[in-house]
Amino acid sequence: TGPVPRTKPRRKTIVIDPGHGGKDPGAISVSKKYEKHIVLAFSQRLRDALNATGRYNAILTRTGDRFIRLRNRVDLARQKDADLFLSIHADASPNRSARGASVYTLSERASDKEAAALAAKENKADLIGGIDLNVEDTEVATILIDLARRETMDYSKRFANGLTDELARVTPMVA
Repeated sequence: TGPVPRTKPRRKTIVIDPGHGGKDPGAISVSKKYEKHIVLAFSQRLRDALNATGRYNAILTRTGDRFIRLRNRVDLARQKDADLFLSIHADASPNRSARGASVYTLSERASDKEAAALAAKENKADLIGGIDLNVEDTEVATILIDLARRETMDYSKRFANGLTDELARVTPMVA
């Protein structure tokens, strides 16, 4: 037999989530610019830059000014079998001299009602590797969910640390 043909590695799928949109403007700057517009424009440029490398398949959760519920954004990432989900925001500060970037990862505790509802739903019926945990013993399902959550949070922290290091090379970081 001859040599085995080399296959190209699968491009990583990155789902970029421009925060807010539609009825939810997000933060509003002192010059009356809406966060939803700023993060959409940035996210489009980021998507295009990532796709131009040929190494990534970057897609947006929204391409226009419309509101999309958190659970629908997460569902899109799952449907696309995303390797990474990046939510882009432009925070506002009462300190007008505040400048810089910050990186956050999902915490153990939900940050708002919708995130809490999503977490509760996921705790009851999560799909890990295509396994419907509704058919598992409650204790087994809880353990599997906890393991998957810890693994995801570990990956998130490592990515956030690397991203922070790279960002610090080109922009001030918020302490």
